[in-house]
Amino acid sequence: MRRRAITLNPQAQVFLDGFLEFEAAFPPIEERDPAAWRNALSALQAGAAAAGMGPPVHAEEDRTIPGPGGEIPVRIMKPGPGDSYPLLVWYHGGGWVIGDLNSGVDAVRLLANVANCAVVSVDYRLAPEHPYPAPLDDCYAALEWAVANAAELGVDASQVAVGGDSAGGNLAAVVSQKARDEGGPAIAFQLLVCPVTDSDFDRPSYHEFGDPKYLLSSEMMRWFWRQYVGDGDMTDPRVAPLRAESFEGLPAAHMVISGYDVLRDEGLAYAERLAEAGVDVTVVREDDQPHDFWMALGMIDAAERGVAEAARELTRAFQQA
Repeated sequence: MRRRAITLNPQAQVFLDGFLEFEAAFPPIEERDPAAWRNALSALQAGAAAAGMGPPVHAEEDRTIPGPGGEIPVRIMKPGPGDSYPLLVWYHGGGWVIGDLNSGVDAVRLLANVANCAVVSVDYRLAPEHPYPAPLDDCYAALEWAVANAAELGVDASQVAVGGDSAGGNLAAVVSQKARDEGGPAIAFQLLVCPVTDSDFDRPSYHEFGDPKYLLSSEMMRWFWRQYVGDGDMTDPRVAPLRAESFEGLPAAHMVISGYDVLRDEGLAYAERLAEAGVDVTVVREDDQPHDFWMALGMIDAAERGVAEAARELTRAFQQA
């Protein structure tokens, strides 16, 4: 029996049309200047963050914390005046090359409010100026800092989660593996939204949805990998967490998988590896959505629904921690 084709969500198409209009101002990805692209996107996202597509959090503070390569900018969000909130350490997406604290900030604020948790969002160093392992080192250092400074932050160090979207999901997955392997901070939960988990560009979803009209093209993903890893080993589990030898003992996970996404198949494969290792994992498939549709909160109904579902899983994990 042939599977019925699923049509791209009309709201998602409007979002993609806007993204393609933005992309039209830049040369092909192979000729693109990372800094110029990054700066233009940051300006766009700063305007969107200021406008806000959802309720603000009770308190929001931008500051810097010490890191292995210098100061790391972070944004601390709290849903109320309390002093013992669960904590989500969040890593933004952008192929390890673009993005900042305003990337997807409306979704992160909504997570904080609905899950009633504090968030430390991390503006880690970016490639190609700072290739692997710099982004990972910053992300792990920020987790350690947040746990060590739990009392000052007003959070409960026994209720800690990590999360991220796209490349941020990759970093959250690797941070979880690193913490397990090195006896680092106890992580109760990982929230992985459309994550990068592998460097195999020959999966069916790469062939089905690699066209630029679906936001994240196969060429763009290859380019991101080259910026991040350079001449390094793209099969190293510290960049391709699907290739880890063992998934046992990893934190419970909630994964969001888009259908119109080159990363669909590697995301599903990661969820399968977690489940096979006995890790509690929930998977939400949005088969009519493009990559990282959470960025379109306020435009795509599925984004708000997805954040609410993730918040429920966060709350459940915190209660069990």
